[in-house]
Amino acid sequence: MSEIRPLTPRECVELLATQPLGRLAFSENALPTVRPVNFFLHDGDIVVRTSRSGSIARLTKEVVAFEVDSIDPATHTGWSVVVIGKVKPVTDVTDLVALSGPRHRPWADGERSHFLRIPIDIVSGRLLRLAEPGAVTDAAAS
Repeated sequence: MSEIRPLTPRECVELLATQPLGRLAFSENALPTVRPVNFFLHDGDIVVRTSRSGSIARLTKEVVAFEVDSIDPATHTGWSVVVIGKVKPVTDVTDLVALSGPRHRPWADGERSHFLRIPIDIVSGRLLRLAEPGAVTDAAAS
């Protein structure tokens, strides 16, 4: 039997914390853009570490979407969480020191000294449990 159910906000945040990679959606030159980024949660916010010269670093107060998921094709299960928030560059020296620790090392090489904080203003998610391949559903059987 297939199931798609909404996740609670608490479930969404708990699942966010289990993944190191997400997708940041924002507007670049008036067009929608999506970039994969590694991230971590800090004080209830999403933190992205990036270079000072890329398109992501130019975000200052824009409303963005951030999506994280985990899908297992073998078991036909998974989940997806979407966060909406207004991005804020991190400028406080104490915060920068705390966020620069070795636990938060970026995956990409090169200079990655710019931090963006995305408060979890709006969060939604879905849990997916799909029918096994070849399984006959009630709708298909009738």
